Amino acid sequence: MLTSLPQVSHAKSKTLPIMLASLALLGPFAIHLFFPVIPVIKSAFDLTNSEAQLSFSAGVFGMAFSTLVYGSSADRYGRRPVLLVGLMLFILGSAVATLAVSFPMLLVGRLVQSLGAGCGITLARAIARDVYGAERMVKSIAYLTIFFALGGLLSPGVGGVLVDQISWRAVFGLAGIAGLAMLVGAYLIVSETGVSLNKTGPQSIFSGYLQLFASPRFCALVLQTACSTGTFMVVATASSMLMKESLHRPATEFGLYFSMVPIGFVTGSIISSRIGNRMSVERMILVASSIALAAAATQSTLLLAGYLSPLVLFLPGSFMTLAQGLALPYAQAGAMATVPRLAGTAAGIGVFVQNLFGAGFAQAYGMLADGTPVPMVQMTSITVGLGFLVALIPSLLNSVKAKSGSS
Repeated sequence: MLTSLPQVSHAKSKTLPIMLASLALLGPFAIHLFFPVIPVIKSAFDLTNSEAQLSFSAGVFGMAFSTLVYGSSADRYGRRPVLLVGLMLFILGSAVATLAVSFPMLLVGRLVQSLGAGCGITLARAIARDVYGAERMVKSIAYLTIFFALGGLLSPGVGGVLVDQISWRAVFGLAGIAGLAMLVGAYLIVSETGVSLNKTGPQSIFSGYLQLFASPRFCALVLQTACSTGTFMVVATASSMLMKESLHRPATEFGLYFSMVPIGFVTGSIISSRIGNRMSVERMILVASSIALAAAATQSTLLLAGYLSPLVLFLPGSFMTLAQGLALPYAQAGAMATVPRLAGTAAGIGVFVQNLFGAGFAQAYGMLADGTPVPMVQMTSITVGLGFLVALIPSLLNSVKAKSGSS
């Protein structure tokens, strides 16, 4: 049964957009802040490359699965209570990781922290759709994506300084403080925005998943964002390892160079927000996937030719994330429009698939890592190639539909 709720209008509020932007920062803040920590954790706990990578990818896997729960729960119980629970989990996990005295304890802290962080962008997108409507969805997601990228832009540099000047524990301490500030802000600012709550039980949630996954276009859109996220994760983790172990650069320098990558993402997101509905979802994701393919091919050629340097790692990477910023608002808006009453569930699935693929490809790189750029070339070739192929599907479906309609 559907229980109607009065929709709370925040259209003129100055504080809600700031809160939504902060929530969009949460996930990338938790992920990217940890990049400079990976090599340090490896030494501190005497880990292998694969184990060190697990400390990162386990967190992303946890965030991936939690977004499924947040999306469907927000459609069923409301946005606000689910958001507050997620933020409390984030604070708890950050505290455990800060106090970790062993690698298993650190993993538990990272996992709980990531389970909480999954609430951020998922519920920010769902609340934005509630408040601003489907007609402004591309622009709303584009602006949220800009702040999502700012989390990635700022946190590696901050994390690098904390690692070099204090210790890796300070990284988790800062995350906990930020989470507490967001919890207070969410409690004071965010009211319930859901138009309706689905009270029909677990079977209805499962049927919602089936209804969304029955759409080939929906599947293609979420897979395209997943592959572009996988590309980013591989570039980020591989560059962290190569900068530290092959180029022998400090964590602070990695953070400064790494800022080029999220700058590309922000640029792509700004372009998307300006274009808005003037370009179709199908065309934009295909253009973006072509840019990513060209950037990855350029980087791979240079690396295989022996030109390993910070600019070769990060400049092409910035174009790959520019492509991600171009495509993501369109792909997510298109996916959430598949079944409007399941917008929260669709947002959760979208973030879940992004994080699942991102963690999977990052862990695959960690298993292949051998101190050379070759595994990076192999993994980016896979992620970018798959992203281009799935980006073709919506256009092909449109062509088939047009031909069948004219016959």
